[in-house]
Amino acid sequence: MVFSTVITSSPQLHFPKTSFPIIQRAIRTCSASLSTTPQRISTSQFDLKTYWTTLIQEINHKLDEAIPVQYPQQIYEAMRYSVLAKGAKRSPPVMCVAACELFGGNRLAAFPTACALEMVHAASLIHDDLPCMDDDPSRRGQPSNHTMFGVDMAILAGDALFPLGFRHIVSHTPTDLVPQTRLLKVIAEIARAVGSTGMAAGQFLDLEGGLNGVDFVQEKKYGEMGECSAVCGGLLAGASDEEIQRLRRYGRAVGVLYQVVNDMLEVKTDKEINDKKKNKSKSYVAAYGVDKAMEVAEDLRAQAKKELDGLEEYGEKVVPLYSFVDYAADRGFSVGDCAEEKSFGGLFRKKIFLDRAT
Repeated sequence: MVFSTVITSSPQLHFPKTSFPIIQRAIRTCSASLSTTPQRISTSQFDLKTYWTTLIQEINHKLDEAIPVQYPQQIYEAMRYSVLAKGAKRSPPVMCVAACELFGGNRLAAFPTACALEMVHAASLIHDDLPCMDDDPSRRGQPSNHTMFGVDMAILAGDALFPLGFRHIVSHTPTDLVPQTRLLKVIAEIARAVGSTGMAAGQFLDLEGGLNGVDFVQEKKYGEMGECSAVCGGLLAGASDEEIQRLRRYGRAVGVLYQVVNDMLEVKTDKEINDKKKNKSKSYVAAYGVDKAMEVAEDLRAQAKKELDGLEEYGEKVVPLYSFVDYAADRGFSVGDCAEEKSFGGLFRKKIFLDRAT
């Protein structure tokens, strides 16, 4: 999930609208063509680039204030290295703010939780990259935390970020905007998402090796963060139980969708599929191939938008959440010097993927 400060347009790949459940998803024969389908609420006039980058600037400033360097200095430097990393898209906090504003919440009420979500997200990435986990020496084009500071310091930095996030919510959320009962629900939601039945469970099964349980790993390891981010925004604004459930299903679908598309974009040759983290990382591409992974992405996109269709009474306020779905699938705008490389259009033109017209 890589972002930088420069945004450029990129070609888009459009998935047809289908409807299949996320849980226990059936893999079907890949269709030969891809087409665009109309949406009930048009997002064509919504500028997601401006919306997202404006929020990124605000969130970056607040994160910088939230983690000042103090004693022990090296732990805080390691924490800041990952949380304030250049290129971070801030997807969890942006989704949280958008969901809060959808239901009439004040952006100021969402910022502390949004920052906490980014802290928790950064902590999970630090731990995922460790040699005993996914063993990734780099993250977002830069050395991983443990590569820079050592395994011991990376573990401490991740351990420190989790509770700091909870503390930040409690100490910085305006009590005149958010009742304490809502804050308790938000804290419980984040704890659930990162705990033994959430992201930790996904990482456990991922470590087991093999390609069994792909759905579970994808939903727990990647879907939980999207689900939690959307739900927290709704909770802060006082959304109804039914609306929270819609946000839950929506966020989970978007989180998995982003990762499925990411896996497809990272595939360059059949050899790379076999060699990259062989028998360790469970993905739809590794399990079923690019074509069938694309079918999964179609299903996820359709389900995410179906959940938002049920919130059409809020009119244009729901447009940012619709736009996130399209971005996750199409990478409708890309950021950084390699925008062309990180779009489906670029990959097709370089013939990295198989010709799907046959």
